[in-house]
Amino acid sequence: MAGVQGYRLFNVKLARKRAVSPSLLSLVFSGEDVAKMKCDSPDQRIKMLFPSEDGTPPSLPNEGQWYQLSLELPKEKRPVIRTYTLRHVDRQRQEVTVEFVSHGTEGPASAWAIHSQPGEAIQIVAPNVEYPEDSGGYEWTPPEGLKKALIIADETALPAARGILEMLAAQANPPQVQAFFEVPEEGDCADLSAFEFAEINWLPRKPHGTTHGECLIPAVQQHARTPQANSSDEAVHEEAEGELLWDKATSCSREFYGWVAAESSVVKLLRRHLIGERGVNHDAINFMAYWSKGRVR
Repeated sequence: MAGVQGYRLFNVKLARKRAVSPSLLSLVFSGEDVAKMKCDSPDQRIKMLFPSEDGTPPSLPNEGQWYQLSLELPKEKRPVIRTYTLRHVDRQRQEVTVEFVSHGTEGPASAWAIHSQPGEAIQIVAPNVEYPEDSGGYEWTPPEGLKKALIIADETALPAARGILEMLAAQANPPQVQAFFEVPEEGDCADLSAFEFAEINWLPRKPHGTTHGECLIPAVQQHARTPQANSSDEAVHEEAEGELLWDKATSCSREFYGWVAAESSVVKLLRRHLIGERGVNHDAINFMAYWSKGRVR
């Protein structure tokens, strides 16, 4: 189909929201456009367009180059754009679910999620069901018949990680999964016992008075089970200053597959440990900086 893009703009309104846990909000959006939205993977990335600095709701046309059009607007009327995980799409009910980390009102996206009311309009850039090929925008692509998986996430990647577990649970023979989830509070440690194939390690920061990564990194170093390696001399690429880490796994081996998503400096340390110290094949693990300290979210 000539002119059909893999991602397109969708006009939606907030239908309802609920607290999933002390640190996580689930927002459901509705709109006729959602009938043309798709989700290809549990870690499907989307762009969300929030009201501008002066409170103007986003209203970009859903045809053409939406990002370029946004840059042409005066700064005070330009939509605030953030990346999120597409949690669920129900095309029949024309509803889409996105989960937000509630980390106060300093960042525009979190502030909007906390204060928004049903009926408020935003725009979402998401995969287009009319696009005949893979729209991309995701990293979870394990080989069929995977035997073992390692999933590491902080709260920002938890919606995607839970989606991965749900997808694996639908398989006849899911892999053995070891997961490490760092979250702000004990109340964020959900009951995931239904996923009998997965060993879930919850790591709440508040009870220990720690900051990002201070629970996650030592837990992985001490307890993560990875394949034996012949050598740990593989060079670990280091990003330039200001460049976010984003390494995609390309291995087709069914023996082991990893997915790591958290704050940038935490992911870098975990990569150095798993690849540089343990000698795990770098092609077998996704390393993704979902956010970076110091950047407004």
